[in-house]
Amino acid sequence: MTSPHSHALYTVAQVRALDRHAIEALGIPGYELMRRAAEAAFAGLRRCWPQARRVAVFCGPGNNGGDGFLLALLAREAGLDATAFALADAREEGGDASRARDACEQGGVPVLRWAATGALPAADVYVDALYGTGLDRPPQAAAAVLIERINASGVPVLALDVPSGLNADTGHCPGAAVRADLTVTFIAAKRGLHTGQAAACAGRVELATLGLPESLWQAALPDARLLEAAALPPRPRDAHKGRNGHVLAVGGDHGTAGAIRLCGEAALRGGAGLVSVATQPEHLVALNAARPELMAHAVNGPQALEPLLERASVLAVGPGLGQGAWGHALWLTALDSRLPLVLDADGLNLLAAEPRRFDAERQVVLTPHPGEAARLLGCSVDQIERDRFGAARALAGRFGAVAVLKGAGSLVADPDGRLDVCPWGNPGMASGGMGDLLTGLVAALLAQGCTARDAARLGVCLHARAGDHAARGGERGLLASDLLAPLRRLLNGLDA
Repeated sequence: MTSPHSHALYTVAQVRALDRHAIEALGIPGYELMRRAAEAAFAGLRRCWPQARRVAVFCGPGNNGGDGFLLALLAREAGLDATAFALADAREEGGDASRARDACEQGGVPVLRWAATGALPAADVYVDALYGTGLDRPPQAAAAVLIERINASGVPVLALDVPSGLNADTGHCPGAAVRADLTVTFIAAKRGLHTGQAAACAGRVELATLGLPESLWQAALPDARLLEAAALPPRPRDAHKGRNGHVLAVGGDHGTAGAIRLCGEAALRGGAGLVSVATQPEHLVALNAARPELMAHAVNGPQALEPLLERASVLAVGPGLGQGAWGHALWLTALDSRLPLVLDADGLNLLAAEPRRFDAERQVVLTPHPGEAARLLGCSVDQIERDRFGAARALAGRFGAVAVLKGAGSLVADPDGRLDVCPWGNPGMASGGMGDLLTGLVAALLAQGCTARDAARLGVCLHARAGDHAARGGERGLLASDLLAPLRRLLNGLDA
């Protein structure tokens, strides 16, 4: 199910404001919105599991539970064997949720009180209507037991609006969380469904705008956006290597030649006209033998780096750099050069130890994973993962650079607060060398004239999509270098 609003992501507060506006300004009753939500979710259930005949719906006490009761009623009316299980007495809440439960019971659907001591019912599909967006803490004990049993059952799960236990703002699960196969989310896409632990909980996400008019969104600027697939335009027929930039990759201390080679090779595959590598002398033979297109230089200190800086147009600093005297000296020299810059790995760890804010006119991209982000912000990895959106924006704001917070649902934030979310990628990419590739690719895009923001956005997009193409042969055992061939095709717009 697609919508013109599918790429716009909103906070929970923004979605609640849209909901209120639909009720108060547009005159659509809350119960009508609940009915439409149930219809959209039931349509998703039939589309995804057309052979299902038995449906068990687990309903909480709020409006998410009301959606569930009405879905159970729709299933009953469609001839399915539907049962609703109440985690709490919805009548105590009053309002639309109580009305929905009454309609469900009056329509002939059994409504049972779920007890933690009882077994889960046999069903072809379980429907999670426990909490929705209303939960920002661990589920209560009884709900947590139910969630764990649902997850262990092996029965397919449809989540209404948000998988219960997942924070719809941050993508973090503070406790037990439903692992859904399909999530049908209502009115507007919640940003927390697309990053962090949401990757393990939401399954496929469908947006149902409930037939609301376009005017509803006109005054609501999204908090973030999902990246869309993109490529670079064809090159002019008279292009030459001098027009496509010269990337200088700095790194590869003793024993880490692989990291800087991957970075340099990604810069070549990313379209840079020239790529030089500044590294330890011991690595030259291996680099020249493996990839002769890389111009490898032995650099024993800042003086040897200076002439390479004069010829370069973009720097990629950090892969295999180390934090010793050699790496630190090259890092300082590179940062003082004023060239456009991509910092990764130990380039970021050195920045955490010696923070500096980059000038607004300098094009700089930082590409930390959560551990590096925690060091840069002086906090724990858990704090980063609890609010990835806040962390990405804090990185960009503190350092005056575009920040790519890597991980499931990578985030790209710029110092102005704009933020994009990557919808691609897979667990096979959790292996060594993937970050080195991204560093080289973003540097290549900078070298070809992209701004820091556009280079980061396009680089993240191409990197993740290449990972998905490469993972078609299986996620386990995926190598960083496996991404290079699909990356080239995607960069040129040859693959969807």
